[in-house]
Amino acid sequence: MPHTIAEKILAFRSGAREVFPGELITARPDKVMSHDNAGLVIKHFRAIGSEKVFDPAKIIIPLDHRVPAESERTAIAHKSIREFVKEQNIENFYDIREGICHQVMVENGHVRPGELILGTDSHTTSYGCLAAASTGIGATEMAAVWATGEIWLRVPETIRIEVNGQFKPGVTPKDLILYLLGRLTARGADYKAIEFYGTTIENIPVSGRFTLCNMSMEMGAKFAIVPFDGETRKYLESRMKEDYTPFAADPDAEYTERHIIDASELTPQIAKPHRVDNVVPLKEAAGIRIDQVVIGSCTNGRIDDLEQAAAVLENKQVSRSVRLLVIPGSRSIYIQAIKLGIMEKFLEAGAVILNPGCGPCLGAHQGILAPGERCLATTNRNFKGRMGSTEAEVYLSSPIVAATAAIIGEIPDRVTES
Repeated sequence: MPHTIAEKILAFRSGAREVFPGELITARPDKVMSHDNAGLVIKHFRAIGSEKVFDPAKIIIPLDHRVPAESERTAIAHKSIREFVKEQNIENFYDIREGICHQVMVENGHVRPGELILGTDSHTTSYGCLAAASTGIGATEMAAVWATGEIWLRVPETIRIEVNGQFKPGVTPKDLILYLLGRLTARGADYKAIEFYGTTIENIPVSGRFTLCNMSMEMGAKFAIVPFDGETRKYLESRMKEDYTPFAADPDAEYTERHIIDASELTPQIAKPHRVDNVVPLKEAAGIRIDQVVIGSCTNGRIDDLEQAAAVLENKQVSRSVRLLVIPGSRSIYIQAIKLGIMEKFLEAGAVILNPGCGPCLGAHQGILAPGERCLATTNRNFKGRMGSTEAEVYLSSPIVAATAAIIGEIPDRVTES
């Protein structure tokens, strides 16, 4: 029988010859990831009477959501995680200096094509950028996985998205995924896998594929996968030996939906409050005053994202009415951006550089909004109260649009030529 990529990975990781959509399976993940919420996973792990994790080499724990600790409560949680890591001999522990969990996973070689990876973060779907099947689970589920090394999963149906053509200047993968969110809606891929194909996808680097897979979760996707190709191999060459088994969908694989997009027709997009699928072309949101701009996060905190934004800001100044916060996705990206002179451009323009982490994105610290304030962010969510006050508003865009808005103090009607 013909199968999709997700079906093939789940069959392999469950020891079955083949699996079918709707079928319940017991799968053994290759890797599992928890960030600051590992403290909660530890509590559940203890509560079920477990003493030893199933395999310390398969557990990765980066601290990123509230770093450095913004409260005593967080400091206590971080301390409990550090103690557990030592007790269980978990070597793949990344303390507060390393960066956002998903970026750390991908750039440090913890993601391989064809693997099944679970994480206690909804945007674990990001790892599909390297042709893996990855998804978020809850803390209680993860505690059980830590104890047994297994999980029950329902095999999802798969949606095929084909994107062809060349982006116009100023249009990015972030605009593509925002457009898809507006088209498919926030429930359009509930418990389904998404596979991305087409000439446009083939020419998008892993960093852009990361953005697509990351925000596919906002459509409800269980998995989001870009098939393995030369771009994937090139990215992995410096990170690991070619010790992986990628899977490809069969030519006659069955998809529950097929969508064909012409990339050349896309324009910059904006997601307006308070839904991620409340997406309109940039011009329809133009003129809205902005108090804060955030460039970074696991969605758009990679070196090319920062480079694009810095090019817009070069020799210009951030509006006096705007607070511009820049957050590199990881320590290695931060270092690279310094060496390339990107950070200097941000600082000269009047930006504030934050340590790699998730603080403003989830409204934890480092950029909380007051009632009545508006933020334009390159992050992945704009729910009411996401960045602080429930009376604040969050808009989502690409780094190019965000940088342009930071200069003029409002959402622009077009992007600034860099």
